Amino acid sequence: MTQTVADALSPAPSPTADARPPAVPEWWRGAVIYQVFPRSFADGDGDGVGDLPGVRTRLPHLRDLGVDAVWLSPIFASPQVDAGYDVSDYRRIEPVFGDLADAEALVRDAHALGLRVIVDLVPNHSSDQHEWFQQALREGPGSPLRERYHFRKGKGENGELPPNDWESIFGGPAWTRVEDGEWYLHLFAPEQPDFNWEHPAVRDEFRSILRFWFDRGIDGIRIDVAHGMIKADGLPDIGSRDQLKLLGNDAMPFFDQDGVHEIYREWRRVLNEYGSDRIFVAEAWTPTVTSTAKYVRPDELHQAFNFQYLGTDWDAAALREVIDVSLDAMRSVGAPATWVLSNHDVTRHATRFGNPPGQGTQMRSPGDRELGLRRARAATMLMLALPGSAYVYQGEELGLPEVTDLPDEVRQDPSFFRASGQDGFRDGCRVPIPWTVEGSSYGFGSGGSWLPQPSEWGSLSVEAQTGDPTSTLELYRSALAIRRQHPALGAGDEVTWLDAPAGVVAFRRDSAEGSFVCITNITGAPVEIAAPGTVLLASTGAGPEGPTAVIESDTTVWWTV
Repeated sequence: MTQTVADALSPAPSPTADARPPAVPEWWRGAVIYQVFPRSFADGDGDGVGDLPGVRTRLPHLRDLGVDAVWLSPIFASPQVDAGYDVSDYRRIEPVFGDLADAEALVRDAHALGLRVIVDLVPNHSSDQHEWFQQALREGPGSPLRERYHFRKGKGENGELPPNDWESIFGGPAWTRVEDGEWYLHLFAPEQPDFNWEHPAVRDEFRSILRFWFDRGIDGIRIDVAHGMIKADGLPDIGSRDQLKLLGNDAMPFFDQDGVHEIYREWRRVLNEYGSDRIFVAEAWTPTVTSTAKYVRPDELHQAFNFQYLGTDWDAAALREVIDVSLDAMRSVGAPATWVLSNHDVTRHATRFGNPPGQGTQMRSPGDRELGLRRARAATMLMLALPGSAYVYQGEELGLPEVTDLPDEVRQDPSFFRASGQDGFRDGCRVPIPWTVEGSSYGFGSGGSWLPQPSEWGSLSVEAQTGDPTSTLELYRSALAIRRQHPALGAGDEVTWLDAPAGVVAFRRDSAEGSFVCITNITGAPVEIAAPGTVLLASTGAGPEGPTAVIESDTTVWWTV
């Protein structure tokens, strides 16, 4: 699939009515969903920060890429201490991004292009500038508003010690003391106080917020920290264990408590008022895929991010195991599996896969750029061949690497400024993406960019890659077009594993209309196999032809059978 530069960069139409995409039963089961980090996608007003008018102008790129939906990272009113994950007003748009009219226009434009829109909701905590929290501070101890958060007296002779030993995800204590001597809980930054979800007013407020946004035509909500709203009774100490290393790997009294599921059953009843084609997506960090599956039982949410897959090294045995475990767990509750390789919180996979394995999802080394990109392309084709829904993070379709050499003075990730906690280098995957070969910000906007872009960004831009059959952008366009057209791709919950040499991932997918084979060579050397059919696409070059096929190292090939 090719297109002109003018097509790729043209503005979206501005329809006068909201033409919703056709009602497709359970469209999300095989959907490809594109994550937009608004401040880094496109700048419409030239202030150096991306915004909703900018996103609107680039929607045709997403249509032509071949995705089904757009997920917008937080756009609500916020002091932006943590990139909008500190919300001060859930019914207003952050002014740097635009206003409510801009949001409604974006939804209309997306629908006119056949794209659905998912927005990011942050229910675990608010900003410390939220009206409720500010009033709670003014009214002091005993205020009913304090019951909507977790205010406690401290330990020690004069209450000078935190109420318990919980640590913030961003490092340091999870408690901050206010002037009147009480402490409040914040699992993230001090500017992000946790709501008390045992309080009925909190539950009532969020049901109202859901209706507010569904009334404006959105198609889904991604739930930030979906595992975090309920805390164990009494807020018990954890002990001497290294809490940060245990996150996502062990039971914690502030994450993955059973009470969260009743919240989602309440939310599902609200969503059902709006028909059957809108969805909830959970960001749920849990110890196992089986635990994650609890969030997507039939009366709760629709999808949950597969962080176990995202964190899997470039290793054939490990990938096959996580695929099997994921499909089995989601099949048991009738939910689709999801697959993701990059997002706004982790090192881009074009850089991760160019580094030695075993380093996790956050790293500072640029690694082997050529090897990383080759593996990233192969990994993307493997992911898109799996049954279920796939998530694509902005810029990965351009093969963008992590920006690992940002000067300390320009970084804005709040965890970077803490003594410990998350690695603090998330800014590297949030650098504004390039659209054109030239220009002060490579087409991002007329006023520069809020984080500096590398000098080679122009050569990786949409303009530079459009029409180049060897480019990563055209590989994504081709793969997504085939995924839409081939009956054995997309939704489903099974793969048939094929015999293959060690280090090779090979599976078949079948439908009444035809079959499909995906083979990924992770051995580090060429592998010769009997060709299973006709080549559809290869992550490197034209792909092997003939009855015997040689698959190059770090390469994925698709065949139709």
